[in-house]
Amino acid sequence: MLICSSALAQNPAPLEPGSKSLSHLDSGTWTPTGSLNTARLLQTATLLPNGMVLIAGGFSASAELYNPASGTWTPTGSLNTARGFHTATLLHNGMVLVAGGFGANNYLASAELYDPASGTWTPTGSLNTARDGHTATLLPNGMVLVAGGFGASGPPLASAELYDPASGIWTPTGSLNTARVYHTATLLHNGMVLVAGGRSANNILASAELYNPANGTWTPTGGLNTARNGHTATLLCNGMVLVAGGCGAIASAELYNPANGTWTRTGSLNTGRCEHTATLLPNCMVLVAGGDGPLASAELYDPASGTWTPTGSLNTARDEHTATLLPNGMVLAAAGNRGFGAIPLASAELYETPTLTPTPTPTATPRVTPRPRPTPAPRPSP
Repeated sequence: MLICSSALAQNPAPLEPGSKSLSHLDSGTWTPTGSLNTARLLQTATLLPNGMVLIAGGFSASAELYNPASGTWTPTGSLNTARGFHTATLLHNGMVLVAGGFGANNYLASAELYDPASGTWTPTGSLNTARDGHTATLLPNGMVLVAGGFGASGPPLASAELYDPASGIWTPTGSLNTARVYHTATLLHNGMVLVAGGRSANNILASAELYNPANGTWTPTGGLNTARNGHTATLLCNGMVLVAGGCGAIASAELYNPANGTWTRTGSLNTGRCEHTATLLPNCMVLVAGGDGPLASAELYDPASGTWTPTGSLNTARDEHTATLLPNGMVLAAAGNRGFGAIPLASAELYETPTLTPTPTPTATPRVTPRPRPTPAPRPSP
């Protein structure tokens, strides 16, 4: 499950795509930071309003907080139910909603709320359908949309439901046109939610659909050029959506244009990958890191040129990890899987965004000022 974090209001102001300085970048680097108290994978990471990062679950009930100022992790209150492959959503009231996932030996319908002020978890209303591998999207009206995933019945789910923080209740909403899991869900600037790709019971999907919160319905939109699952989807500064990679070592990437509902191919990744992370940086570039293998490599996508450039590699190869953009512009990669057989990691590291180097302005060659010519004396009249 891939969690792609976005910055809160206190993050540095983004640069406009196409700025000259975007093509003049010093190489980014990863630096080890404090290790988690508990090794974990398929956990969630949420940037809190106070700038701390909450990591929860990962087939565990424990949770911990990362302090960017000290680079250390501190245990916080534990979940009421151990879970992995769940979702975590920061609500408008500053609390964090964790929903669903897989427990000790079953799919979960339970949900709970984390209060940063007290560091405790409180049970809230349960999902109508137990699920894991679903998506959760915070809507502009403050409600949370959960869609798809695996359920106890076996095949992927088409059902979707809405959580109301005011009542703590989940209400069924319109079902997806196509049941899916391992898909992505992206809130567009127009308030609609784009779901793309994933897996059905028998196929990898290229289809995509839009959820309209105004009427609670899903409408098919243009399909991906390449069917994929285990990919990432990132809302760019220009309002387009970048989808990259996918299981089966897919390297291709494409852009969704909400204005016309179509997908256009863009530059391919240098390394095909899935179960990686994708993070929108303050300079409007996208950092992709790690992935199934596991991989240590990372690369940057420049929307202005539509190309990917290798950047500094992770110190520890990992997949099924989390990546969180911090208020200082750095990216925190944490935990994940370090090898075949689901071996959880406790390590964490920080990516320092490449330094923007101003394009030198050529110095004009000074022109020699011509000496004034003497004014000829008037000739006497004949």
